[in-house]
This record gives sequence, C-alpha cells and structure tokens, in this order.
Amino acid sequence: MIPVITIDGPSGAGKGTVARLVAQQLGWHLLDSGALYRLTALAGIDRGFDLNDEVAVASCARALAVAFRIVEDSVVIELDGRDVTTRVRSEEAGMGASAVAALPAVREALFDRQRQFCQAPGLVADGRDMGTTIFPNALVKIFLTASAEARAERRAKQLIQLGESVSLPRLLEDIKARDERDSARSASPLKPADDAILVDSTALSIEQVVACVLSELVAKQQ
Repeated sequence: MIPVITIDGPSGAGKGTVARLVAQQLGWHLLDSGALYRLTALAGIDRGFDLNDEVAVASCARALAVAFRIVEDSVVIELDGRDVTTRVRSEEAGMGASAVAALPAVREALFDRQRQFCQAPGLVADGRDMGTTIFPNALVKIFLTASAEARAERRAKQLIQLGESVSLPRLLEDIKARDERDSARSASPLKPADDAILVDSTALSIEQVVACVLSELVAKQQ
C-alpha cells in the first residue's frame, strides 16, 4: 500500500508549508487539496458563474487539469499548463474556495481527482478532510491548528508579500467566520479524524512541526 500522510486543519495553521517540507524531505508527491477548491472557484469566476450554482461549479471541478511542482523552497501550481500560483493564493480565491467547498456536488467531483494523487513512493496531502474523507486509511494523520490571532498575522504577512493591502482586524474576522462555516457545513465538516495527532503550532516553529510529523511517520513504520 502506498503510504499517505494527511495534514488537516483550519486556514493559516501552516499546513501548506509543513506539507511541502515533509514531501520535500521524503521525496514524496504533494497534494494541496485547498488549492483544488481555489482553482475551482477561480475557474468558475473566470467563466462568469455564480459560485452558488452547484451544477456549473461542479462542471469546473471535473475539468481541472492540475499539477503541483516543488521548486526549491516553494510550490508551483499549474492549471492547464499555466502557472497560477500567485492568483491561487489571493483572498478572492480563498473566500471563493470556502464557498464552493460547501457544495456537495463539487466535493463529489473532486473526490476521485484527489485520490488519483496517491502514487508511489508516497503522498503528503494537506487540506480540511484529507484524514477523515479522502484518505481515511492514511498511515499518519495530523490535525494542525493555531490560534485565530496567530493565523491572521501569518495570512497578513503572506498577502503583503503578494502585494495586497491588508487589514488585520478584517482578516481575523474573516478567519473566524471561515472556521465557523467550515466546521458547521454538512459535507465533510472541518474536524480531526478520530486517530489524528493534534498539533498546535501557535508557539512552534515550522521546523518543530515538520520534525513532529516525521517522528510520527517513523513511529508508524516501525
């Protein structure tokens, strides 16, 4: 069986960075499932669809041609062969992703697409339901979280690097609203898998979190 590490948790907890570093160290494939929802939202926006139109947005999800490539210290996201990394990380894409992720038909459309990323020698998958819904038999399941305040500050730094204007109070409000929406939705709500390891990254460095994930993998493989 191909080994899978899942890293779930709320927005801004550091899932993407930790997943990339773990995949890089292991030489495994990477799946940023949140990006798939962002890409679906952007595809819908580009086509002029209402993101609440479940049928139309699901058609976008089924047609996505996506690749995640680790290049030095970053992940390049390609859609139909085009580099869309910067646009995928925009706040527009993030809010759109949270909206379309609540649509059952979209989640169904992306379900098989996500599982196709499981290829030898292994996969590191980050998202919100990787360990509960997509890869319930994953070898290692991590639920990574942090305080809303810490996550808002991290998101602010990311947006500033992208050249976007930032309002920290608004970001904090948006993060709390997104947490509530993601946790309350009927389709794959945000919650730890029963056998997930809970890691609070508020006071931890990225290196410490990565070390924790790798130590869990070593323990599981013994």
